[in-house]
Amino acid sequence: SRRCGLAAGRSYSGGGAYPSVSLTCPLPGVPKAVFAAAEGRERFETRVTVLENGLRVASQKKFGQFCTVGLLVNSGSRHEAKYLSGISHFLEKLAFSSTAQFGSKDEILLTLEKHGGICDCQASRDTIMYAVSADAKGLDTVVNLLADVALQPRLSDEEIEMTRTAIRFELEDLNMRPDPEPLLTEMIHAAAYRDNTVGLNRFCPVENTDKIDREVLHSYLRNYYTPDRMVLAGVGIEHEQLVECARKHLLGVEPVWGSGQTKDVDRSVAQYTGGIVKVEKDMSDVSLGPTPIPELTHIMIGLESCSFLEEDFIPFAVLNMMMGGGGSFSAGGPGKGMFTRLYLNVLNRHHWMYNATSYHHSYEDTGLLCIHASADPKQVREMVEIITREFILMAGAVGEVELERAKTQLKSMLMMNLESRPVIFEDVGRQVLATNTRKLPHELCDLISQVKSSDIKRVVTKMLHKKPAVAALGDLTDLPTYEHIQAALSSKDGRLPRMYRLFR
Repeated sequence: SRRCGLAAGRSYSGGGAYPSVSLTCPLPGVPKAVFAAAEGRERFETRVTVLENGLRVASQKKFGQFCTVGLLVNSGSRHEAKYLSGISHFLEKLAFSSTAQFGSKDEILLTLEKHGGICDCQASRDTIMYAVSADAKGLDTVVNLLADVALQPRLSDEEIEMTRTAIRFELEDLNMRPDPEPLLTEMIHAAAYRDNTVGLNRFCPVENTDKIDREVLHSYLRNYYTPDRMVLAGVGIEHEQLVECARKHLLGVEPVWGSGQTKDVDRSVAQYTGGIVKVEKDMSDVSLGPTPIPELTHIMIGLESCSFLEEDFIPFAVLNMMMGGGGSFSAGGPGKGMFTRLYLNVLNRHHWMYNATSYHHSYEDTGLLCIHASADPKQVREMVEIITREFILMAGAVGEVELERAKTQLKSMLMMNLESRPVIFEDVGRQVLATNTRKLPHELCDLISQVKSSDIKRVVTKMLHKKPAVAALGDLTDLPTYEHIQAALSSKDGRLPRMYRLFR
């Protein structure tokens, strides 16, 4: 105690509140720190409870003062076949607006502010997700808010009109931004699944913005916002507490659109068609300024992979990591993926290519592995030839060092992403929504470790038997025909037919 009082008479220029306390002594009046402790593997297990109405409640423990809780609904643009497309886009923009309990979005934000909370809604092709991150002490308020936002939205005329304006602006911005990846992703899905399920447009078409009103939204919500299609997921809270809040706020609640029988639930299974979607567009002025991005033509070529429920999903994930790629101006070593095939075989050898990146989209009933490449419009033919050759080479020999690097990178990325509480929440919610259970990180890492080069060759061989899906954006004067791309993918070396090369 004498040591802690030695500096009592000293004067500090900082003017701190505790000038007499040594750095080796705890500050008076400050709560005792609680530190994370190593626990058994059971700490990482995801607990799931099914309520009487079919709603699933899933929770995952995580050390910390804050929690992330949200409601995931098995609903999205893939379910809009019998409706005007764009409803999910509308619901995403209308989320956390006025409800039966809250008069405006401002009231909701003020309520969350009391618990240090933030909210967000994201709509994808197969899921709509309402999420809140806040102090764990405010769990009851958070679940009450989520139930009200999802089941009791007012959907006032003013809010719907504001949403129409916001969507029109977003669509305009989508077509103007220098990075065309979101647009190409829409195009490749439309080409791969022509007019069905995940091929339906995720964004609301301009012509539908005036047609979607409260009646249309209620009709859709009545069919898809049912308890058996929902999961309440939470990370950083006690399971029993979350179940208690779910019973209180989500059991026996009458939605604002009524509880009539569902009639038009779309249970279609994705039908892969293959095909091409082309958009001729002047890309010469996509970016302004003293050093504008040069005019580029963007190509995305994809082939059907598999559902995330199939065993082959893990080999496909390793294959996607092995292909890797990125932009031509990326810098870094192995951690940045500079040893992936699209860097070594494409970007490092062809200086004129600005981008070559592999993507893997996977859903409950299908999947799509694709490569996005961009280059000067005059180099389009050669770029397509290079990318098709990379698809063919996937079926060739896979080096042991290359495979181990891809598996290690995939495990590293998985574990790094799962350090984030919102990512854990989404992982828990999506897995429980699809399978009623959750594979834990260590289980996934074990599955990744078991992947062999023969597994990669097997899944690629199966994939190459499908028709390709192609999306092309920009100046397409030199773009090979779809038939030539298809022929190249079925050839041994991935080259365009010789007669085609001679007469271009």
